[in-house]
Formats: sequence, C-alpha cells, structure tokens
Amino acid sequence: MMTGNIATQVLTTVNAPYGADLSAHQLAELVADVEAAGNFNASVFAFYSEVDPVVQSQFLKAMGVDLAAAGKVAGLLSQLSGYRLPLAA
Repeated sequence: MMTGNIATQVLTTVNAPYGADLSAHQLAELVADVEAAGNFNASVFAFYSEVDPVVQSQFLKAMGVDLAAAGKVAGLLSQLSGYRLPLAA
C-alpha cells in the first residue's frame, strides 16, 4: 500500500496547478492510458514531467500500474511534447 506522503506529493503536483481533483486511483488509471496521452491530459503530463522519477516509480508500483503501459504513455507524451521524460519507453 502506498504511503499517504507519496500520494499527497503526487496529487498536489498534478492537481493544484491545473484545478483538477483526481484521486490516486483515477491518476493511476490515466498514467497508463494511451488515450490520456493522445488527448495530452495536463495531469498525466504533469505526473511524468514534474514528479520526481523515483516518486513516479514508487507511485506506479504502489498503485499496481502496469509499468510497460506507463512507459508507453510516457514515451508517447515525450514524442508529442518534444520533451524528454525519464520513464519514456
């Protein structure tokens, strides 16, 4: 189970700047959803670009996110944005 500190850190980073109100479970679904990348979801991009890569990995593991799917989403966002993302596959 994920510690509250990691969830709070991640959700503060991805929700506050964009006026979003995602739960940890909602974010976990989105960061592995290719459609979210294709729609250039701001919270998903913030997760991959603004959250420390170590914390990203901890969040993904704690939430049971398929790491290959997450890497694919990060890779697509990286291509679309022209911005190198650490977890991009």
